[in-house]
Amino acid sequence: MISGFFLIIYMGPVTLIFVMTIQIKCFHEIITIGYRVYHSYELPWFRSLSWYFLICVNYFFYGETVADYFGALVQREEPLQFLARYHRFISFALYLAGFCMFVLSLVKKHYRLQFYMFAWTHVTLLIVVTQSHLVIQNLFEGMIWFIVPISIVICNDIMAYLFGFFFGRTPLIKLSPKKTWEGFIGGFFSTVVFGFFLAYLLSQFQYFVCPVGINSETNGFTVECEPSDIFVMQEYTLPTVVQNTLRQKTVNLYPFQIHSIFLSSFASLIGPFGGFFASGFKRAFKIKDFASTIPGHGGIMDRFDCQYLMATFTHVYIASFVRGPNPSKVLQQLLMLQPEQQLSIFHTLHSHLRDRGILPPATEEKRSD
Repeated sequence: MISGFFLIIYMGPVTLIFVMTIQIKCFHEIITIGYRVYHSYELPWFRSLSWYFLICVNYFFYGETVADYFGALVQREEPLQFLARYHRFISFALYLAGFCMFVLSLVKKHYRLQFYMFAWTHVTLLIVVTQSHLVIQNLFEGMIWFIVPISIVICNDIMAYLFGFFFGRTPLIKLSPKKTWEGFIGGFFSTVVFGFFLAYLLSQFQYFVCPVGINSETNGFTVECEPSDIFVMQEYTLPTVVQNTLRQKTVNLYPFQIHSIFLSSFASLIGPFGGFFASGFKRAFKIKDFASTIPGHGGIMDRFDCQYLMATFTHVYIASFVRGPNPSKVLQQLLMLQPEQQLSIFHTLHSHLRDRGILPPATEEKRSD
């Protein structure tokens, strides 16, 4: 598993194939539990409809991402222009087709069971597909936003186990009797330290910090950029108490290291509740594991219950505290406009910059000509 993780890092943006595979497997495991619990193997069309809805939702989410991040590429390809322009209508039409097929498949004496499974499918889509899509969006912001959250969750899981194994005495929660307060606290401090130093290491490399883009010549992924401010070393003044202890007034850090403290804190304090939720789910349906995919670890969902929650938090954190206006995205959106609209925006921007004194006044421009 560790070797596989390093292979994923080496693959770079192509990692989205891995995320898609994980998502499909997690969906399969939860849907299969639904079939077993509600004894719904004989329901007409339902297995096919579950997978059809998965395809529809993925088409919607990934289409939105392509149009958002790679608008310039879409603009150059005429078939993609049509799909991008009517993407939401096409997505809704595909969903409506599945909805109608579900209604037509209703069978007398099985109505309640069929609606149980309809709800089960949609809740599964909400939990699995929506959150795995956020993993992809984090990845496009830079590999570091993908690697660090995943790594700190793994670190917390390992360190909480070790501290609990050697020092654990006090039970933490009834849903997981083996979890202890000692492991919970030890995992927290270990994860914060690990995340802090991992952030320092990765912030030095353009490969990890640059947002994913498209190379217009090769139409392939590219991760070249001028690193943003949060990945540039800065000097910080230490609090007075710390100054007296360390006998040092300032320290040089990457701002991302400070962000990593908040990410690590979430992974340690709130992230485990994703595992507790999964434990409660399995107890509710009297199963030990989601599946037997990974020997000794249970199903894929057993390994990714906390990861999905962490990915959601990372996405919200980036949107709330990190992401600012993205010039490349704005440019991509401008390139998708009609020529007259682009010209109108050009004149408006030109006038705005001239009024602010950034560009010379119109009279000076004429004299220079």
